[in-house]
Amino acid sequence: MTTLIADENQSQLAIIDVQTKLCQVMPSDAMASMLNNISHLMQAANQLSVPLLVTEQYPAALGESVEAVSTYFAGAKPIAKTAFSAVAVPKFKAQLQRDKSQVMLVGLESHICVLQTALDLLQLGKQVFVVEDAVISRNDQNKRNAIKRLTKAGCIITNTESVLFEWLGDAQHPAFKAISKLIK
Repeated sequence: MTTLIADENQSQLAIIDVQTKLCQVMPSDAMASMLNNISHLMQAANQLSVPLLVTEQYPAALGESVEAVSTYFAGAKPIAKTAFSAVAVPKFKAQLQRDKSQVMLVGLESHICVLQTALDLLQLGKQVFVVEDAVISRNDQNKRNAIKRLTKAGCIITNTESVLFEWLGDAQHPAFKAISKLIK
């Protein structure tokens, strides 16, 4: 039976297209909040040895990942792509760990690259968690539409704090103090 809880031992964190030129055209307050949430997830993932996958949509035109994200790559190399679904890129698919059943998805845009990646991950048999407060679209209506579609398709819609505390599972977890400080 599939669990509905994010499991640190079964998780991978996919950071989709958080790039300079794309971020500049997003609503600024929502963007700042999203970047903060993604950085918390990445820091926790690094502490818990949750693998990271990072994509960049056509970086020659849209720039590299923003510093708020690239600071926490911890050895992960961005995968350049032109396909909207990261799964369509052989390098992404090769880095996707087969023994990890869950993929936490964050990034932009919710209704394009995040949506198509999530739907393709479901087709691969992955359990997909879309971290709603860590995804964004230029237009909030597009994001809401994407979340509805993703829910209907079978993705688990969650939030940053839920993922962090599900990964920990218990206040006795050795990383509890460090990770709980991220959200204070």
